[in-house]
Amino acid sequence: MALIPGPVVTDREPSADWSGDQRWELAGPQQTGAEAAPQPARLAKFHVPEIVFGPGSLAEIGHCALRLGGRRPFLVTDPGLIEAGWVEEAAGHLRRVGLRPVIWHDVTPNPKDHEVEAGFGRYVESGCDVIVGVGGGSVIDAAKGVAILASNGGHILGYEGVDRVVQPIPPTVMVPSTSGTGADVSQFAVITDTTQHIKITIVSRTLVPEISVIDPRLLTTMPDWLNAATGLDALTHAIEAFVSRAHNPLTDIHALHAVELITRNLVRTQIQPKDFGARLAMAQASLEAGMAFTNAILGATHAMSHQVGGLLDAPHGVVNGVLLPHVIRFNAQAWPERFAALGAAAGIPTDGVPPYEVAIQLADRVRALADDLGVPKGLASLGVAESDVSVLARTTLKDACMATNPRDIDRHAAETLFREAL
Repeated sequence: MALIPGPVVTDREPSADWSGDQRWELAGPQQTGAEAAPQPARLAKFHVPEIVFGPGSLAEIGHCALRLGGRRPFLVTDPGLIEAGWVEEAAGHLRRVGLRPVIWHDVTPNPKDHEVEAGFGRYVESGCDVIVGVGGGSVIDAAKGVAILASNGGHILGYEGVDRVVQPIPPTVMVPSTSGTGADVSQFAVITDTTQHIKITIVSRTLVPEISVIDPRLLTTMPDWLNAATGLDALTHAIEAFVSRAHNPLTDIHALHAVELITRNLVRTQIQPKDFGARLAMAQASLEAGMAFTNAILGATHAMSHQVGGLLDAPHGVVNGVLLPHVIRFNAQAWPERFAALGAAAGIPTDGVPPYEVAIQLADRVRALADDLGVPKGLASLGVAESDVSVLARTTLKDACMATNPRDIDRHAAETLFREAL
């Protein structure tokens, strides 16, 4: 499968007739959905940025940009980060090492195609080089969009799909301000097509940033709704990466640890926003979930969520929180053993319990977590109508994330899932 080239990872010594160009099939569910396929040794990929992690690490941003050859960084952000004071601090660190940043902040949640085009115009006229993103997933995706156009030209919607970004992009340094999107370590960018009212997914290894600077201090200024949404997004990343057709041992360990950290700490960050231990744990959970999904890709929850977000401009993580329990129940019919491991990571007793029952308990646990965070129980509360279901299902099947969902989904199944989630 084209999504997983990389170094050979094997759990046994190669035989004497082993050939270096041998390929093993992806481990995953049988197409019948009855049993999980055996997991032979196989190729695995694991592509991540250089990571600077810890309280106060924002101070390193100037040195990071300088090491990448920056002279005039293009700092992408949004008004909320400016108001919180993080942009002033970041710009100060850039200036302290002799750089002359240009700040562009015209980014809204679920970044729009025209916003990316406008940002690219500002980048060109400013004569900038290194691109720095300080913000949540919307800011980082917009920054990636600007970077794509800077080296590849054309229009941002023309890069939808896998490996359509051919030319290397300018160096990028990303500083996440939320604990969930994973955009700072991922090969994804999600942009809203404002004409078709859908989100497009761009997947390319060129989009993995050179450096991710993760300073948990930035998480303390998130509003509660954003903390909840991004935390649920991170949980969805971890779960979907673990059951992805393209999972591998390198992604599995990070996905499981992220599930453990999120289920233990996300609600704590809502109840006690100043609990820095919980914030630190969520920063690490977001990072690990991001490292897992950028290499294993995702599944039906994200494919469906992108369509709802494009239609309604709704918070991505909130939509995930509504959809994820339904998708878990659907996918677990094909591969219950994987969900049993996820249930154990979430603290669900598994000894002597059939894997499918654990999977159902995991779906219920996710829904209970969403309830604790104040997430609506159904898509109708967000504005989705029965009349939207057919179109949402059709566009879902075109989303790049569907390629690695552990169970095949046709249009009828997608419509059924959307109706169950209403």
